[in-house]
Amino acid sequence: MIIPVRCFTCGKVIGSSYNGFLNRVRMGEDPQAVLDSLGVERYCCRRMIVSHADLSEDIIPLG
Repeated sequence: MIIPVRCFTCGKVIGSSYNGFLNRVRMGEDPQAVLDSLGVERYCCRRMIVSHADLSEDIIPLG
């Protein structure tokens, strides 16, 4: 639904990086370079951001 505030594995705060990541990738930047520039270095944190599926727009009409 919404991006978790912290990484499930290590506990690092990653929720604040998601919007910046999403905007820059939509503009055509390389996801790996964007994650590097945002300071997301651990592969567990990268997994949390890259594999997130935003379903909130699909669920809003149901409510």
